[in-house]
Amino acid sequence: MFETLFAWWDFAFMKRAFVATTVLSFSVAPVGAFLVLRRLSLAGEAMAHAIVPGIVIAFVIAGLSVMSMITGGLIAGLSVAVLTTVLARSTVIREDAGLASLYLIALALGIFILSAAGSAVPLKSFLFGSVLGIDNETLALIAATATITLVSFAVLLRPLVINTVDPVFHASLSRRPGIVGLWFMLLVVLNLLGAFKALGTLMAVGLMILPATAARYLVNTITAYLLLTFLFALVSCWAGLFISFHLSSVPSGPAIVLVAGGLFAVSIVFGPQGLDVTRFMKKERVSHAS
Repeated sequence: MFETLFAWWDFAFMKRAFVATTVLSFSVAPVGAFLVLRRLSLAGEAMAHAIVPGIVIAFVIAGLSVMSMITGGLIAGLSVAVLTTVLARSTVIREDAGLASLYLIALALGIFILSAAGSAVPLKSFLFGSVLGIDNETLALIAATATITLVSFAVLLRPLVINTVDPVFHASLSRRPGIVGLWFMLLVVLNLLGAFKALGTLMAVGLMILPATAARYLVNTITAYLLLTFLFALVSCWAGLFISFHLSSVPSGPAIVLVAGGLFAVSIVFGPQGLDVTRFMKKERVSHAS
């Protein structure tokens, strides 16, 4: 039985998948944690879809080149972010509505271009990734993304925390307070691109957000929150890969995200800051009384 459980260790592609997702967990954990703290979880979801047309256009032009797809994805993601800001400032449309509209257009455009180009690569690989087929170039991309992310957080952690908790106070301390937020959003796009080849555009944001939301119900301090988010991301990746290996019909990306979803559900029920039925009932009574 023991040999059956650990049969995956005999396969090189499984070892590469475990290494890739471990490094990816280091990278996406702090990004996801601050997306949740800054109440930008849906913005992360939107940016995951916004990069699709850039990746697809780069793929149609240059094939499966990681660098070209990174460039295309960055251009698409930043373009959607800039257009969202322009619409919010110059029209009656609010930022959330503009972002939702643009990311839906971007996702549809990407799928349309991929289908119209008659690509031999199935649409499913773009949407759900292929963590078991990671090559050396993708491993290098994930490693570079993790390095940039961790170095950035080592430098920006204090101002990012202040900017998250009290943006007005942070603005009074800094000459260019917007740089912290812009650099953080750049890290979001970069990590989505790093996770794209492994998990696809639909699943990448799941690994970024679900471990962070699960950890939020359990801890109160930033340090503990970041560590627990990383631990949940790591457990989700390892357990998801283990499940997909032993159930060959189950794709790895959705398995990883479902494990993260299971951790989220457990945290809601058992976390000290999770579901409180008594508090909910009190609020219901107050609302009915008023």
